[in-house]
Amino acid sequence: MNKRQKKPDVLHREVVAKSRLFQIEQVHLRFANQQERIYERMKGNNRGAVMVVPVLGPHLLLGSEYAAGTDNYELGFPKGLVDPGETPLEAANRELQEEIGYASRKLTHLKELSLAPGYFASKMQIFLAEDLFESQLEGDEPEPIQLIHWELERWQELLVEPDFSESRSVSALFLAIKQLKLS
Repeated sequence: MNKRQKKPDVLHREVVAKSRLFQIEQVHLRFANQQERIYERMKGNNRGAVMVVPVLGPHLLLGSEYAAGTDNYELGFPKGLVDPGETPLEAANRELQEEIGYASRKLTHLKELSLAPGYFASKMQIFLAEDLFESQLEGDEPEPIQLIHWELERWQELLVEPDFSESRSVSALFLAIKQLKLS
């Protein structure tokens, strides 16, 4: 890995657009070579998010949930924001219970991921959940998430499923398979 470069100097920051869910921040930077640029990015909430790959016996557990961005039902792993005062580990177990009705006695942190780091400040912690047991918490989804049991040995077939397209779910799958030593 290359030696880390000095970060550019921040000359000015300003929120230029805001909605109920998002803030767009304009950041004026000066680089070490004196070049200046103005970038726009989605300002993060500093709480972070989690995604969990649940394994129950010989199955992966996924959910089919409506995604407004693609206007489609998408197949993916439980995910959500870390609530104030909550650790990522606690958030992972809570999201499991809210979205698919299971909790985990064994959560393994796999990796921290970013999504389009040139535009988004948010980070997501990826966990593998094993030793699951039934436990339901009320979530905030407008309709129940359809629980899908997918045979673990058929994990590669998920990659050709048209509704399994979210990059974070695909990355999480590969990280989990590596951890489980199935590749």
